[in-house]
Amino acid sequence: MPTTPSGAPARRPARTLFGSLSAGSERNLADTLRDERIGGLLLLVGAVAALLWANLAPDSYRAVSETVVGPAALHLDLDLAHWAADGLLAIFFFVVGLELKREMVVGELRHVATAALPAAAAVGGMAVPALVYLTVNTTLPGGAPEGWAVPTATDIAFAVGVLAIVGRGVPVALRAFLLTLAVVDDLLAIVIIAVGYTETVTFGLVLGSFACVAVFALALRRGIRSPFLLVPLALAAWALLHASGVHATIAGVLLGFAVPAAAGTARPARGGAPRPVADPDHSLAERYEHLWRPVSAGFAVPVFALFAAGVTIDPATVGAAFAEPVGLGVVLGLVLGKPVGITLATWAVSRFTRARLAPGLGWWDVVGVGVLAGIGFTVSLLVGSLAFGTGTELGDHVVVGVLTASLLAALVGGAILAWRGRVHSVRADGAAAGAAGAPAPGPGRGAAGSERDTDPGASR
Repeated sequence: MPTTPSGAPARRPARTLFGSLSAGSERNLADTLRDERIGGLLLLVGAVAALLWANLAPDSYRAVSETVVGPAALHLDLDLAHWAADGLLAIFFFVVGLELKREMVVGELRHVATAALPAAAAVGGMAVPALVYLTVNTTLPGGAPEGWAVPTATDIAFAVGVLAIVGRGVPVALRAFLLTLAVVDDLLAIVIIAVGYTETVTFGLVLGSFACVAVFALALRRGIRSPFLLVPLALAAWALLHASGVHATIAGVLLGFAVPAAAGTARPARGGAPRPVADPDHSLAERYEHLWRPVSAGFAVPVFALFAAGVTIDPATVGAAFAEPVGLGVVLGLVLGKPVGITLATWAVSRFTRARLAPGLGWWDVVGVGVLAGIGFTVSLLVGSLAFGTGTELGDHVVVGVLTASLLAALVGGAILAWRGRVHSVRADGAAAGAAGAPAPGPGRGAAGSERDTDPGASR
């Protein structure tokens, strides 16, 4: 054990929560902030279009949603709403799988020390909303406990998009925390979908799907990039998993995980082996993410929203959504359970480990991120459709509850983080003025030290 000159045991330095980022994480964050703002806007447009279409021309909306397309011989004769949920969302989850792979190889999740906080926060942010929902639906008459997973998800496109708009002064590390938390949240949501909402499984078809994924991964590692091989393998993996009874979007995640994320894998050499490049994070996973993210954010997710958010709004439906246990549990789980779970988990990590908040960051920053994580939307609507079906009474209550909770979370979380962004901007301006030898601003707007004294949210 290391000792000090006096012979006393040396204390290990405390870890810093929300501290500096690795180069890979900075690139992941920059990619997401650049694209997800537009993706979140398109997702909102899809949801609004669905609500307008379903309420102004409900018969037309229902007829289009229920139009069956696909070969029955392959068990792919699905209506358009199911194609959007099972097919297009597989592209979304493929991008999620790529994000997870990059985070695990070059990002914050590659070390236990840096992965512990967002992982703990994600678990807390899923466990508490689930408990809130179950409490409401097991104590009130007419409850439906099978929807417990609806309020556990965070919509990464909406949440990061709102943060990019309102949180311009928020430290980069706090933005990265939200991104990493949402990625871990997606991973846990994938596990819930695969385990909690699969009734019967044909294991032979599952093994066939895994075999296609394995060949897909082997081809990529051998330097084969031909879409004439990779696309049929991906489609076969998706179709086999869909026929097996497991939700087909899981195939997208598995294919994303199969893409190499190590440095230098983006360009194969002539002999087929990956050729190193100068950029330490120039990977095939990064290249595919750049290629497929616009398809996911600009087409797949908005079209899913178009078919998932189309609920007929009338006073009876809205009133029932907040009076009945399902809608009430969803709203309370997302709006209250998310921030409570994330904040408590972060506090527990800082209280019972040697980790602490980075200087200048306060608990109001954590609360703001927790509230913003209550934007459920995409995965919440998907889980709601798996639990209660599409177009059912309880399914409509889930849609109304998710839309309402997401709007409240965006407004309240955005307001908190906009305020915190102004606080951090003032602090940074004061520190810059002090470093330049200029007179410090007045009380409450001084350098880091004086502003810290007047900011109740700063860590001490």
